[in-house]
Formats: sequence, C-alpha cells, structure tokens
Amino acid sequence: MLDNFTKEKIAIEVIKILIKIHESMPIGEFHDKHNPFYKAFLNDFTDKLSDKVPDIPFFISLSSWLHGLNTTLSQSFFESVSHILSGGEKQDFTSNRETLLKVSQEQKNAIANIITDLKNRVFRPDLNRENELIFLTTHTNLDANSFTADVFTEEDAKIIAIELKIVQPNASEMRGEKQKILEAKAALFNRFHHKEIEYYIGFPFDPTSDTSTGANKSKFLCSIIDGHKYFASDEILLASELWDFLSGSKNTMEHILDIINKIATKDFMGKFKYLNDNTNRKNNIKTYETLLNDWFLFSEIELLNNDFEITKNLHKKTRARRIYNQSIFRDGEYNFEKYNFLMSLMDK
Repeated sequence: MLDNFTKEKIAIEVIKILIKIHESMPIGEFHDKHNPFYKAFLNDFTDKLSDKVPDIPFFISLSSWLHGLNTTLSQSFFESVSHILSGGEKQDFTSNRETLLKVSQEQKNAIANIITDLKNRVFRPDLNRENELIFLTTHTNLDANSFTADVFTEEDAKIIAIELKIVQPNASEMRGEKQKILEAKAALFNRFHHKEIEYYIGFPFDPTSDTSTGANKSKFLCSIIDGHKYFASDEILLASELWDFLSGSKNTMEHILDIINKIATKDFMGKFKYLNDNTNRKNNIKTYETLLNDWFLFSEIELLNNDFEITKNLHKKTRARRIYNQSIFRDGEYNFEKYNFLMSLMDK
C-alpha cells in the first residue's frame, strides 16, 4: 500500500504530464510543413482513413503528438515515478571524471565471449554464470566505461540499477542492451566490489497482456526478436513486477493507474483552473477540499486544515500575505515553496 506522501508525489507528476499534453495537443488548423513526404505517401490511404480522421494533416499532427506523449512518458513520467517509489535516482557515469567507472581487459574479453556464445546459442542466458565470468578481482589495462542508469539505488550491501524501456527492442538492440548491462555490472563491481550488484532491464507494461496490469514474461520475450537469446527471465522486470520491485509492496501498478484515472478525466483542465483560483479556497471550501482529496494533494489539505493558525501568523514575516495568496501550481508544478513557507509560520 502506498502512503499518502508517495501518492501525492505521483499525483503531482501526473498533473505535470497532463498540463504538457494539453499544451501540445493539436487544435484548430492542422498543418505539417516539416513532413510533406508523410502527406504525399498517406494520400493513397485517404479512403481508408476517411471515417477515422478528418483529414491527412490532422492525422499527421495527431501522430506526432502521440509520439511526443510516448517520449514524455518514457523520459519523464516513468523515470520520475520509479525514483519516487524506489528512493533512487538517475545516475550518470559519463561526464564527471570522479564518477567514471572502469572495466578491465579481462572483463572485456569475458563479456565478448558471453555475447558471442549467446549469439551462437552455445549457452542460454544464465545470470549466475555470467556474473561469475565478469566479477573478476584481477585487473589489467583498466579503461573508462560510460553509461547511465535510469534508476540507481545504493544500500549498505547492494547496488541496484535498472534500464527502463517503453518500446520493445529489436534483435540488435537486445544484443546491445545485454552488452551494455554486462559492461555496466563489471564496472560497478570494480567500484563497489564489497557489494552485491544487480542490474535489470525494466518494462513499465506488457503490451502482449490481455489486461492492463498483467504480464507473461515468456510470451513477452518471444514477442521480441532474440529476446530469449540474450536475456534470462530473472534479468527482466515486467509490468506489475517492475513497479512492485521498485516500491517494495504489492499492487503498486494498480495504485499508479488509479491515481492517473482519478486525475486524468475529461474535465481535468476545469478542475485544474478551479484549484489554482485562490478565491475558491475561501468561497467553496467543501468543494475545494473534496477536489484536493480526489487529486491526492495532501500537503494542500494540511495547509487548509491549519489555515486559521497560518493566517494568524502572517504578520510575523515580510511578504507573507503575498506568498499566502500565491497559486497552488506554477507552470504545472506544485508550489512547494509556498507550502514550506506557510508551514514555517505555524506556532511550535
């Protein structure tokens, strides 16, 4: 079960994404000056598309918008929620000389042999066998290894890293991902040799499943060319398994989807504008509080519950009244500066 703090942070990410979606949604006249070839080729499908979309330019604009949404979910939402749930972060081992990790020639040779054996089906993917081959303590000719972990967590005895993927990779990508992960694990072992190293490839949902939260890892791997050739099932976190792994609790994916479904309604923008209008905080407090609850904005409910104490102390700090009258959101972001300032006014 997710606590209220976690639910709120996820809800804020949902609101942020929805604002971006609304801002980029194609409306009015639809033109695609950058893709004249798209339009030219799609003219042949006018009859087939006529009962589904108003016109070809609209179809192109909408496709571009959906592609942008897909990218936003992949590069922003899924990563942010993963960090919220796990307490981890995105870790870049590329630019900073102090964080660059190294791989030895012996490890490179072992990785090359593993990839060749998997490619030629000499061996099946075996996490334990591969770890034994690359976790070497004798090193010569150490070379820098650059990589970025989408999710990185460090514990007293363990390092966990996850590569997040939203689309199903093709065969060459699977081979490349496998090599990247082997090299990254070897480099992490060299840096944190006293800790257990785990590196996964994670997929937020299973497109082969008949249900929104279901998953069939074997079927999913079969749907990817050479999926079974390069990855063992215990290297992959799929759908609910990924989200439960990140949070450490059950039914996490269901909770995330529930938060999204409660906020992403057809009247989202109307509700957003209502909450961002401070006059509603005073004039329609019951409706206002109900909407805050529906959107999991528990920090704002806390301010509302302590409004009497806060307003009584506004005189104690310069510009306090101005901050009190600020909106809840700034450019789609929850105004935590306002929250922290107002809570500091509470009598201790």
